[in-house]
Amino acid sequence: MQDSRPPSGLLTPHKSSSGPGPPGLLTPHKSSSGPGPPVATHTSAPGMVPRKRTTPNFRRMRRIIAEDTEWSLAIVPLLTELCIENIIKNFRINPILKQLPPEYQQKVLSHLPPDLPLAVTANLIEDEGYWRRCCLQRWPVCHVSRHGGSWKHLFFERHLEGLLRHFIPGTTDPNTILDLLPLCKDFVHSLRVDQLLPPVHLPPTPRTAGEQSDSGSEGEAEESSADHYALGPLVAGLSQLEELDLVYGVKDCGMNFEWKLFLFTYQDCHSLAATIKACHTLKIFRLTRSHVDEEKARILIRSLLDHPTLEELDLSHNLIGDRGARGAAKLLSHSRLRVLNLANNRVRAPGAQALAHALEHNTCLLSLNLRLNCIEDEGGQALAHALLSNACLTTLHLGGNELSEPTATLLSQVLSVNTTLTSINLSCNHIGPDGGKQLLEGVADNKTLLEFDLRLSDVTQESEYLISQALHANREAARQRALNPGHFVLPVTVNGPGKLVA
Repeated sequence: MQDSRPPSGLLTPHKSSSGPGPPGLLTPHKSSSGPGPPVATHTSAPGMVPRKRTTPNFRRMRRIIAEDTEWSLAIVPLLTELCIENIIKNFRINPILKQLPPEYQQKVLSHLPPDLPLAVTANLIEDEGYWRRCCLQRWPVCHVSRHGGSWKHLFFERHLEGLLRHFIPGTTDPNTILDLLPLCKDFVHSLRVDQLLPPVHLPPTPRTAGEQSDSGSEGEAEESSADHYALGPLVAGLSQLEELDLVYGVKDCGMNFEWKLFLFTYQDCHSLAATIKACHTLKIFRLTRSHVDEEKARILIRSLLDHPTLEELDLSHNLIGDRGARGAAKLLSHSRLRVLNLANNRVRAPGAQALAHALEHNTCLLSLNLRLNCIEDEGGQALAHALLSNACLTTLHLGGNELSEPTATLLSQVLSVNTTLTSINLSCNHIGPDGGKQLLEGVADNKTLLEFDLRLSDVTQESEYLISQALHANREAARQRALNPGHFVLPVTVNGPGKLVA
C-alpha cells in the first residue's frame, strides 16, 4: 500500500489560521527529520509533484554603492609618485635633486615649473630639457646653435642681454645685474646687446659754431651726464666671455628720435677700452652703429694691441675715417687678428694704403671687409699690390668703393698667381667691359677662387657668364678634392666662349 503523504521537508498548501488563502500559497513546513532552515515546496495545482527550491542567499546579493563612482583601488598612486609630487611642490623651498636616484631625478626635472628662482636652479640643474622649456616659455624664437648648442647658455645669455638692454643709468639699480654674476658667470660665453640706453635726463644736443651738430658726439656737457652703463665690473666677472657685440643707441625710438640718444661719450670709450683690454678670454669684439669717430677708434684699438686671444674686430658703420684705419693697420701687426670689418667708415685711399702695407707682411688675417667706403683706384691698387705677396687672406670685400678698370687690371695679375683667395666682392663699382675681360683672364688661370661678385659693376654679361663658369669648375674640383683627398683631379680651363674642357 502506497503512502500518500508528501515527502518530508516540502511545502504543501496549508490553510492559514486567519482564514482560507489562495491556492498555491507557499507556507513554511518543518521537516520531520529535525530542526533546520525551512524549505519551500510549490504546487501550482492538485496532483502535481512538488519541486524542491533553496532559499536565496541575500548576503551574497548585497552591493556597495560608493559616493565617488570613479573610485577604484587600481588608481591609488604609488608612494614614490606621491613623494615626487611633494618634492616638485616644495622645490622652491627645499630643492631636493642630487639625493634622488637617476630615474627619479628625471621625473622631477620633467615636471618642474620653468619659473623657479634662478638662485635655486642656476647651479643645481644641468638638464637641457628643463632649460629648453625655460627658454621657449620666454622667447618664441630661439636659435640654440648661436649659443654653442646649449639651452642653458642660451637662457643665461639672453636673460643677461635683456637686463643690459633695458638698463637706464641713474635709474636702474646696478645690483640687478651684478647680483646675477655668481649664477651666470660659467654659462655666458657671448653678449649681443643691440641697445644701450642713455640716462633719462640728457644734456642739450651740442652745437658747433654756425651749424647744427648731426652726431651729438662733441661738447663737454655730454661727458658727465650722458654716459652709459659701465661694463667693466660685469665683464670682469664673466670668466668664460668670448664674444662682445655692442650698439650704443636706442631701438624703436619712433617719433622720440634725437641724436643725443646715440651718444658714445669719451667716458664710455675709455671705460670700454679698459674693459676689453682686461678681458683676456675675448675672441670677438663688435662695436657697430655707435658713431665711433677717429679719436675714439684709436683709443679702442690701442687697448687691443698685443691682445692674447682677439681674433675678430668689427667696427662697421661708424666714423673711424683714415686715422682709425691706420690704427687698425697697426693692430694687424700687433695681434693675431683673423677677421677685420671696417665697412661704411669713411675710409679713403690713405687708410686703404695703410692697411695694404700691413697686409704685405701679415700672416694671420683671413677676411678683410672694406665695403661702402671710398678708397678709389689709388687704395684699390695698393691692396692689389699687397695681395701679390700676401699668402693668407681668403676673403676680400671691396664693394661700393669707386673702383674702376686700373684696379681690375692689377687684380687680374693677382688672380693669376694667388692661391689663397677664395672669395672677392667688387660689386657696385665701375669696373667696365675692358676691366671685366681682364678679370676673366686672371680667373681663367686661377684654381682656388670660388666666389666672385661683380653685380652692378658695368661688366658685360658674356664676361660675367664665363667667370661664373670658371668658378663653377673650381667649386666642383674643390668638392672632388674634399671627397677624395688622395685623388688627382685634372685642371679645368676655359677654352672659348662658354666652353670648358678638362
